[in-house]
Amino acid sequence: MRETGRACHRFTRREWLGVAVGGALAAALPARSAEARSPNVIIIYTDDQGSIDLNCYGAEDLETPHMDALAQRGTRFTQFYAPAPVCSPSRAGLLTGRYPVSAGVPGNVSSLKSRPGMPPEQVTIAEMLKDSGYATAHIGKWHLGYTPETMPNGQGFDYSFGHMGGCIDNYSHFFYWDGPNQHDLWRNGEEVYADGRFFQDLMVEEAGGFMERHQDQPFFMYFAMNCPHYPYQGDEKWLKHYDEKGVAYPRSLYAAFVSTQDERIGRLLAKVDALGLREDTIVILQSDHGHSTEERAHFGGGSAGPYRGAKFSMFEGGLRIPAIISWPGHLPEGAVRGQIGHGCDWMPTIAALCGAQAPSGIDGKDISSVIRSGDAPTPHEVLHWQTGLGREAAWAVREGDWKLIVNSRDTTDGKAKTPPVRLFLANLAEDVGEQRDFAESNPEKVERLRRLHERWITEATAN
Repeated sequence: MRETGRACHRFTRREWLGVAVGGALAAALPARSAEARSPNVIIIYTDDQGSIDLNCYGAEDLETPHMDALAQRGTRFTQFYAPAPVCSPSRAGLLTGRYPVSAGVPGNVSSLKSRPGMPPEQVTIAEMLKDSGYATAHIGKWHLGYTPETMPNGQGFDYSFGHMGGCIDNYSHFFYWDGPNQHDLWRNGEEVYADGRFFQDLMVEEAGGFMERHQDQPFFMYFAMNCPHYPYQGDEKWLKHYDEKGVAYPRSLYAAFVSTQDERIGRLLAKVDALGLREDTIVILQSDHGHSTEERAHFGGGSAGPYRGAKFSMFEGGLRIPAIISWPGHLPEGAVRGQIGHGCDWMPTIAALCGAQAPSGIDGKDISSVIRSGDAPTPHEVLHWQTGLGREAAWAVREGDWKLIVNSRDTTDGKAKTPPVRLFLANLAEDVGEQRDFAESNPEKVERLRRLHERWITEATAN
């Protein structure tokens, strides 16, 4: 049985289909012409890409023409947040429209084989759109479980190709973090081998084949890239390019991998164009969270620009990320939006744009009105983040310009083993870099935000 809302809203898959699709979706369909097709949806989810690491976000030392072209033909957000500052929770939030704690993924899922992950009762974007007649595919990184029911084919994806753990070597497709070295490349739940083939090239090939097979019906593709996450393995030409430009280490390694990523995104979109599907396809680009400053990432390379923090941190550099949506001929092009958006918002927004019905009880908000108008109000009054459970969990809550951060590390400098920041109150209107702590002068605001969080986490963990 799938859970589509809180504890008081439980339906079987058949019941959910009958109520959601037969009711609300049927009411929406008459507005469409009989000849109109539902739009395809491609979510390009990059991995450990810094807050400003695109030309269109202010990076002056990177070559990112294909991602920038999406912004030119779409809408770019400047105040968009990841569901979490770490991989698995962020992906759970994206795919379910629920805060990661509510989705059952408060922290990273194990990358060891045969380990479970996101609870299978969660309803994903793939399941939502599959019930509306979409073909569905996962291509790339998963990091949400290794058991049959928690791998992509058990979570609504008709087709799946990629690695199930947190990262791989892009040529051998082995995972190296801990435990025994293990091969990690799968197609539809079966282990496959492609020794020596660059993983990003395999992704583009698999995605192209899926689109060819389903070009005459609406499709949803979750194109979850594993770059610029370490290991940094950029193309030789890009390594030479940034060396010749004099870009310093480790930025040079990271930059080469970002441009390698950008080139594969260009090839993916060229395939969409070759199939004549660009105006029939919604493309969403988002990073899963901020850049890494871990030792395995050479202690950095990415950039958060004016923001404090990086991956793992509740400061802005861990959470504020690049996000773009493009649907030429249907949504504004070359637009910039300063309203607040959140990774959980894509599920209800996709539902609205595709004439589908989002499950009840999700946390994301439909931001289609914001995409269409710079004057539309943000639907978010309060945002919550938490990684881990218990008293030592790191968390943050934002209401208006005020943001309270508790038990979070400042990961700006990966070499600095700084203790967690126990309590920090930021005012993002006055200090977007979060250098000044307003807690002592605003105890009533600290108490209000703390109460908001306590009420939210009680509800989020009760279901």
